[in-house]
Amino acid sequence: MISTKEIGELKILATRIRLETLKELKCLGFGHVGGAMSIVEVLAVLYGRVMNVKPDQPNWPDRDWLVLSKGHAGPALYATLALKGYFPLAELQTLNQPGTTLPSHCDLQKTVGIDMTTGSLGQGISTAIGVALGNRLDCRDNYSYLILGDGECNEGQVWEGVLFAGHHGLNNLIAFVDYNKQQLDGYTRDIIDLGDLAAKFSTFNWFAQDCAGHDLEAICSAIEKAKEERTRPAVIILHTIKGKSCCFAEAKLDNHNMFFTDEMIDQAISCVSEDLLQLQRAADAAGPGEGGRS
Repeated sequence: MISTKEIGELKILATRIRLETLKELKCLGFGHVGGAMSIVEVLAVLYGRVMNVKPDQPNWPDRDWLVLSKGHAGPALYATLALKGYFPLAELQTLNQPGTTLPSHCDLQKTVGIDMTTGSLGQGISTAIGVALGNRLDCRDNYSYLILGDGECNEGQVWEGVLFAGHHGLNNLIAFVDYNKQQLDGYTRDIIDLGDLAAKFSTFNWFAQDCAGHDLEAICSAIEKAKEERTRPAVIILHTIKGKSCCFAEAKLDNHNMFFTDEMIDQAISCVSEDLLQLQRAADAAGPGEGGRS
């Protein structure tokens, strides 16, 4: 059971991730706004509560791993890593610029804290499976976490990986699908209708759950249930909103990779900054105690 105080702390972390991601993107005037905003809450839960990591030892062998298969959402992961102390926040302002350590898509050779290079959609599940299988063979008890895009699930390689992981009972692999119902060219229902993703994964011997993807408590609970499953891999279908909490991008059809004006991004930053201020005030008013149980 997670306390009200802990949920409040995760809300603050999620809002800070969202804010720093917007600030990153402002320096370019364009970027993958939609898909970065929709995974903020799961990143906050993973790095704020769930994952066993050491920012001062990013290559610690017993750490939990994260493969962000939808690597174009890297700016949100970079913001998370910076906030957790993997590298200075100031580096976020160099996003995708000459000489940067923060390229447009995740690259383990360039960015401290990135566990796997990603961006070629469909391939992240194979590398996450490799990590999970390798750690199991090495008798490690850590977890591999994987974030897939919903449009990415059009790729055949995804389902080859799903079949393999289910067959081999990789119970140290927990995947998330960012089911924001949109992809580069439109709505997923119009391009290739994904149908009931949880049912599909279940057919391949995965423990599958649907989850409200911006509900921090629901995400925590789903991960706890996934860890109780000891015979097969788990997947959590996160029902999200593409561009969540970005006033010029939320639920817009063309928000996958978009240009914006300084006025647009400044307004978005202002709105999220106000959200953060309200959360911090509420936390201060609640005081240092548990604040009750949720």
